[in-house]
Amino acid sequence: MSIKVGVIGAGGMLQYHAAGFRQAGAEIVAVADAAPGAAAKAAEKWGSPTAYESVDAMLAGSPELEAISIIVPNKFHKPLAVQCLNAGKHVFSEKPPAMNAGEVQEIIDAAKKAGKHVLFNFNNRARPESQAMKTYIEQGVVGTINSAQAKWIRRTGIPGFGGWFTTKELAGGGPLIDLLHMIDLAMYFMGYPEPAHVLGQTFSDFIQDKQFKGPWGIPDRVGGTTDVENAAHGFVTFKTGQVLSLQVSWAEMVKREEVSVVFQGTKAGGKVERLFGIDGLDNTAIDTCELYVQENGNSVNRSIVTQACEDMGRIGSAANFIEFLDGKAEPLNTPEQALRLMQVIDAIYASAASGKPVSI
Repeated sequence: MSIKVGVIGAGGMLQYHAAGFRQAGAEIVAVADAAPGAAAKAAEKWGSPTAYESVDAMLAGSPELEAISIIVPNKFHKPLAVQCLNAGKHVFSEKPPAMNAGEVQEIIDAAKKAGKHVLFNFNNRARPESQAMKTYIEQGVVGTINSAQAKWIRRTGIPGFGGWFTTKELAGGGPLIDLLHMIDLAMYFMGYPEPAHVLGQTFSDFIQDKQFKGPWGIPDRVGGTTDVENAAHGFVTFKTGQVLSLQVSWAEMVKREEVSVVFQGTKAGGKVERLFGIDGLDNTAIDTCELYVQENGNSVNRSIVTQACEDMGRIGSAANFIEFLDGKAEPLNTPEQALRLMQVIDAIYASAASGKPVSI
């Protein structure tokens, strides 16, 4: 029998969750969204038989649900995840896992108590080039990754002004918490080591400048709050001796949007990269995957060719959740990894605020 899934949130990411769940054989039986009419419209579009305007109503009205997908502003990730876990449902939540590491720990505790699983949509792990690189790493081709550089930078990528993305109370922060994917991917390649010390700085020079607005058509909210950073830089040392540098921005004086992880191993180096022709538009992007080795006295650069994936692994990530629940695949991520990731994010913000390194 197919796994029955309910979705909380009828926004744009639902298209990828729905496609992934269906690809893996799941059935979307309910959609909930507090905005009047939003759930009904989404339910009709995706062939769901029921729509609700509250999570409480969905949990009460569709007891057959086995799993819940959470697609809402960041502030609500933790309370909804805990509510659904307490109701006996597995959870697939959008990133970030929560507003901070403490909230992730609450999710972990609730999952353990309920005996249910939680996965997060770190979709860049599911990209074909990421999985190809991970295979080389697991096969020992790279050796030990000593150092890595994680980057998601945009020149003009502020997602609207005054909305929830730019409101710290609702989002937890700006691009650092929004575009944390490459930090996650770098740590994934590195074996997700335990962080030890973090030094970070954030910048807000352009966060009020309308010249730096992104291309997605998200409307500005007159009178709304814009109190997050537009860029963040940091350096992380791990208890294993490995190190990670990072650069994340919505608005920064760079040539173009770039999404990349570069690493240096004891046997080979490598890079997974996406370059955008126009900030934020996937159909202008070029993906590359490369290994760097020394062979026969020569510097050899290997280009790894993988299938195209314009959705950046979003469909594959959602499918993996269902396949994991069905016992057909290993999970692409774990709550414990999410906890370490958020410890790093928290520490960068804390270091930026204090002007001092932070120990974890």
